[in-house]
Amino acid sequence: MSWSTYAGFAGMMAFLAMMPGPDTMVVLKNALTGGARGGGWACAGITVANFLQGTAAALGLGAVITRYRPVFETVKWLGAAYLVFLGIQALRGAWRGDYEALDDVRKARASRGRRFREGFLSNVTNPKVIVLYLSVLPQFLTPGVTDQADALLLAYTVAALGVVWQVLLLLFVHRVRGWLGQRKVRRVMDGATGTALVGFGAALALEG
Repeated sequence: MSWSTYAGFAGMMAFLAMMPGPDTMVVLKNALTGGARGGGWACAGITVANFLQGTAAALGLGAVITRYRPVFETVKWLGAAYLVFLGIQALRGAWRGDYEALDDVRKARASRGRRFREGFLSNVTNPKVIVLYLSVLPQFLTPGVTDQADALLLAYTVAALGVVWQVLLLLFVHRVRGWLGQRKVRRVMDGATGTALVGFGAALALEG
């Protein structure tokens, strides 16, 4: 694999990383309720899951999962249900709007494990992630040559670019935290992220 090929791959993946998706919404949801620290824990969970899925795809394990239909369907439905569950949580918060009673910093510290799990599970139960690795990575590898080092480099580049985008998102949320802390704004943001998560879950479930 040449450096020009790698640069083209990295550019395409950087663009895809910035497209709104379940991972972005989960980070945003946790950043709204737990500040940068809460969003950071969700980002950490997503990152671990992303690296695991990338490793599985590069080593050939992902292909086994996608070809064994019962496993793939189980992961798909679990992922869809979990995204809908997270979306309903956010929508319930928007409906209640009782933000004054929450101590965001204390809550972020007390629930970092839960936030990590939310990020990890939202990514690892999303079969679109492993399908992305399996469909895109081979296009940038030398045909007929099995090079796991190149495959791992590409897979880890995808995960690393996801981290960069999520950190930038957290920095933005932190910068406008005063504005986001307003009750009306917060309710709109919770409603938007909740609707998006439910939509992503429904779309995943309805995919053939």
